[in-house]
Amino acid sequence: MCRRFDSAPGHQIPGPLGLPQRANLFLIALSPSDCHLTDVQLFALGINHHTAPLAVREQVAFDPLQMGQALHDLLRAKQVREAAILSTCNRTELYCAAESPLAAAEWLAEYHRLAPQNIQPYLYQHPQQDAVRHMFRVASGLDSMVLGEPQILGQMKQAARVAEEAGTLGTLLGKLFQRTFAVAKEVRSTTAIGANIVSMAAAAVHLSARIFDQVSSQKVLFIGAGEMIELCAAHFAGQKPKRITIANRTLERGAGLATRFGGDAMRLEDLGERLADYDIVVSCTASSLPIIGLGMVERALKVRRHRPMVMVDLAVPRDIEAEVGKLDDVFLYTLDDLGQIVETGLESRQAAVIEAEAIIDDRVSNFLHWMEARDTVPTIRALRDSAERARRHEVEHALKLLAKGDDPAKVLDALSHGLTNKLLHAPTSALNQAEGPERGEIAQLIARIYRLHGE
Repeated sequence: MCRRFDSAPGHQIPGPLGLPQRANLFLIALSPSDCHLTDVQLFALGINHHTAPLAVREQVAFDPLQMGQALHDLLRAKQVREAAILSTCNRTELYCAAESPLAAAEWLAEYHRLAPQNIQPYLYQHPQQDAVRHMFRVASGLDSMVLGEPQILGQMKQAARVAEEAGTLGTLLGKLFQRTFAVAKEVRSTTAIGANIVSMAAAAVHLSARIFDQVSSQKVLFIGAGEMIELCAAHFAGQKPKRITIANRTLERGAGLATRFGGDAMRLEDLGERLADYDIVVSCTASSLPIIGLGMVERALKVRRHRPMVMVDLAVPRDIEAEVGKLDDVFLYTLDDLGQIVETGLESRQAAVIEAEAIIDDRVSNFLHWMEARDTVPTIRALRDSAERARRHEVEHALKLLAKGDDPAKVLDALSHGLTNKLLHAPTSALNQAEGPERGEIAQLIARIYRLHGE
């Protein structure tokens, strides 16, 4: 569950993760040292499209050129053993191994020169188990604006690659990233999470692909700059079209949205002159009257020499005159057309989400088991070291007796007895020295360890 803060307070260089190079998402592991879970806990905290509008998300985005300085600032200012920073157009998240998530939250505000209270209402924080689950879900596309989209996995791999090249990926987060990639691959290969169309935006891409074999060869125009256009732009951007343009009454707002997807912007009043430049047009505004009329489209088709156009009208009332759909070279789709496609894929996608969540829950348990097992590593190492010292001592003693010419059979017998006594001395002494209820508890523990009572 999400818990908000309410209190103030190229070369390809292979590495352990086996990843290729390059990224527009960045990860910083703030200390290469291995942190013990008895000292720190995993936390995930951040801000994303579910909790904050674009105007807020922009304030906490990280400049890729300043990532190194961010590393030094966080390492110097807060007691964070390891951390990862995910910065995309839809989210800024910190994955940390630290004593308290508040340290990272405070640093995030300080680094961006923001008052903590300005971002606290939008922040979410996931402790340990939920942090692992959150990272698995993000990589699998379950937390994306476009459900099941694959781009985020590539971004996370690129982020890990940046950390590997810097030599700053710690043991804990390194293992977590490895598991994250494996879980995302399993979800995508064993479920239909990305196979069915369950949004109007995805349906728009699907219908365009019916007309044009490769959307990547087409120029796409979006009219408007609202949430629906943002979603559509995200879907089309995933197909890497030849060009993306945002047409909006307010040029600044259109340019802001276009920048996120590597596109450009134009004023709405220039639409008539430039419509012929685009192969796919997606419109969704709040206009009470049609923005694109029959005459405008006829002129555009003449300039295009009747090359086909796909037009998608997502507005209510309509942005595109219905008569446009009667033109031979125009494929006009409305909300009703897209709705039929979405309905057929929704049931299958919902089943895939249930399957994906089940996989993630199981893999979270596995990772937490690994984390808990790490706590016992020092004890296991010390136990083995103690046994090895006892073994060496008895072997050295036996070799001396053999060198003196003692009977080998008697030497081996003495060796086995001596080693047995040394290995059993500690548990038998603990049992003999215990009193009261403690003696029974130790007896039960020894019986369990050495399996003295059957199963």
